[in-house]
Amino acid sequence: MGYSRGFMQFFLEVTKEDLPIVRELAQRIWNDHYPAIIGQEQVDYMLEKMYDLKSLELQLEKGDIFYLSAVGESENDLVYAGFASVKDFGDGRWFLNKLYVDTELQRSGLGKGLIDFLTEEYSMHELRLQVNRQNYKAINFYFRNGFIIESIADFDIGDGYFMNDFIMLKVCKP
Repeated sequence: MGYSRGFMQFFLEVTKEDLPIVRELAQRIWNDHYPAIIGQEQVDYMLEKMYDLKSLELQLEKGDIFYLSAVGESENDLVYAGFASVKDFGDGRWFLNKLYVDTELQRSGLGKGLIDFLTEEYSMHELRLQVNRQNYKAINFYFRNGFIIESIADFDIGDGYFMNDFIMLKVCKP
């Protein structure tokens, strides 16, 4: 991408028309990051299951709120760099379903920017997420951003695949 740490970050709420951008970002980021953790076969299975356009549309219909993170030196030269999705469970309790940043731009503040934006935008009191227990880079990122491990869980996602996750919690506002 070639951006310095001085770029500006913009947050754009995703509509149905933007879902192909989310899918393309997911395919690129997942294929860069996850094969070493869960293997290429599981990556392919999960991408098809969770990032098929019909699946993404259904997620929107069921109340998931997606945001694209775009970067650039001005609003006229934006490049999509990541995305996130959250779901409201009421009483200030939210779930972060997805948070992904282009691997070339990780450690640039974009992930933190997304978390900060979401927690402020929706006045969150608690934010929970699931993260693969072998995804040390992400786990450490979440620790640095105020999350703690709340519990451990394994989820059968079909075809003999499991998600072996930590459930992490960030208390945003008492």
